[in-house]
Amino acid sequence: MHLGAQELILILIIVLVLFGGKKVSGLGRAVGTSLREFREEMNKNDDAVKDVKDTATEVKDTVKEGTEAIQQVKDSVKDSTAVTPKKDNP
Repeated sequence: MHLGAQELILILIIVLVLFGGKKVSGLGRAVGTSLREFREEMNKNDDAVKDVKDTATEVKDTVKEGTEAIQQVKDSVKDSTAVTPKKDNP
């Protein structure tokens, strides 16, 4: 359903008649304040999501580095325990 300019003006007139100018003014102020607070909270939420993503990336990188370090230790142990064949002395 799409409201045109005439419908919006009619609704505004009805609201003014029902509530009066002072109450409509206060209502507009309250709606504005609520929208501002909502936007602020959404921005805080966006920041929190970004922080979580950054932390997850750091954890992923740390795990990758740890896995690589473990593999290097395994390779070192494998190389140091490898048995070299003895040469026959003729």
